Amino acid sequence: MAFVPSSQRTALLAGATGLVGRALLPLLLRSHASVEVLVRRAVPGLDADPKIRLRVVDFANLHEPLRAIDDVFIALGTTIKVAGSQAAFRSVDLDAVVATARAARTAGATRLAVVSALGADVASSVFYNRVKGEMEAAVATLGYDSVTIARPSLLLGDRVALGQPVRRGEVWAMRLFAPVMGLVPRTLRPIQAADVAAALVDSLRAARPGIRILTSTQMQRAGG
Repeated sequence: MAFVPSSQRTALLAGATGLVGRALLPLLLRSHASVEVLVRRAVPGLDADPKIRLRVVDFANLHEPLRAIDDVFIALGTTIKVAGSQAAFRSVDLDAVVATARAARTAGATRLAVVSALGADVASSVFYNRVKGEMEAAVATLGYDSVTIARPSLLLGDRVALGQPVRRGEVWAMRLFAPVMGLVPRTLRPIQAADVAAALVDSLRAARPGIRILTSTQMQRAGG
């Protein structure tokens, strides 16, 4: 199959209302011919650009076929506290991510970029990390030519501007990290969501076959 440059490709974005997703959207609009955005509910102004095709879906029931897609970017995620239970967290960070990736693959997508987390491991004793690891393992089996998995540390960004509640854990972590940031390994340092978004777009543009894991160290360098 002949290679098609990104400027002629279509992208799908799930998780456009989160920190990484909001940073991804303008990058995809610049690099792709069109962007199909999947959301749980209508978001005023999100589809202002004519290149955006906004679609409200139930991620638990993605039965209706998607339009033809080339590249997939999934930045879905929550916390156990926000979700309300481990089961509700799992339905977003595992089930919804895998369902989206599977539906997009059926629609013809060949390249996938997904946001995971530092410490993702199917064998982890930590529930959060184990679910992230299960998600990574599942999307790796869907038949994509290229899969990029981002494993950022603590994400930085303006949640208030996105209408999201401030996460106290992030606030306290930054207060603790700030005085000793130079001593913290780069892989563990908090990272701007915009850096994660830029690294994902750059990675898929390179179109490397197989599975690639991006650490915070690599993404911080990619983001400048």
